[in-house]
Amino acid sequence: MKRAEHKLELFIFNSRWLLAPFYLGLIAAIGLLLVKFAKAFIEALDTIFGGSSGEAMIAILTLVDITLVANLLLIIIFAGYENFISKIDTHEHEDRPDWMGHVGFSDLKLKLIGSIVAISAIELLKYFVNVGKHTQHDLMWVVIIHLTLVFSGVMFALMDRLSGHQVPEKETHDATGKE
Repeated sequence: MKRAEHKLELFIFNSRWLLAPFYLGLIAAIGLLLVKFAKAFIEALDTIFGGSSGEAMIAILTLVDITLVANLLLIIIFAGYENFISKIDTHEHEDRPDWMGHVGFSDLKLKLIGSIVAISAIELLKYFVNVGKHTQHDLMWVVIIHLTLVFSGVMFALMDRLSGHQVPEKETHDATGKE
């Protein structure tokens, strides 16, 4: 019976590899975002040289927006893969991000909501730059959605702190138990 239990547990443990295609799909999505970024960049050139300053700002904010989404995907890929599938062995590559390998599920949630709030803020700024092109009703909903995301982020952080994801206090005792 113990042998069957071990095989079942090994099968369950190895099922984590079913997530790998999801991360490969997210890598492909970054490639698609690169295409979208290139298209937006070419359009931004035309806007910057031929449009108003407000239109130029919107074009640049669009580039920033796409970049933030790509960064978010990269964080999700690295942290998700390392948390749920396997550690990424880079042989201490000099370009390895400092946070890689140290982002737990709780940290990932906070980075995710923080990125979403930043993206939402950029979208809100785009609305404000073109305030005359939108109705008050549209602006109201954009602000409500942004504030909801901000509130959600604060609540995630608060719940995380209350649930005990804090750094434990260091022991001041040596091996003998003396201070």
